[in-house]
Amino acid sequence: MGVSIKEVKKIAKLAKLEFKDEELEKFTLQMNEILDYMEQLSEINTDNVEPLYHVIEPGNVLRNDEVKPSYSREEILKNAPVKSDEFILVPRVIE
Repeated sequence: MGVSIKEVKKIAKLAKLEFKDEELEKFTLQMNEILDYMEQLSEINTDNVEPLYHVIEPGNVLRNDEVKPSYSREEILKNAPVKSDEFILVPRVIE
């Protein structure tokens, strides 16, 4: 099972790509090498192998949600340029 230069030209046309003749020969060789490798994979016995949805088992990639102490209101308000008793004051943007 292999591909010919004619088939590579057709694939290139479908992908709207243009190649020189030497490039077509190179791609034909490379595609045939890939197909040969895939043929080797089909020889592996996979009778007792469960099918996978992912190559790597999915796991939780997020950290655990833990309650941690935060800054106090007074500490935060120390950095505000303009503040009232409890809030940071900002310029009005909506009239």
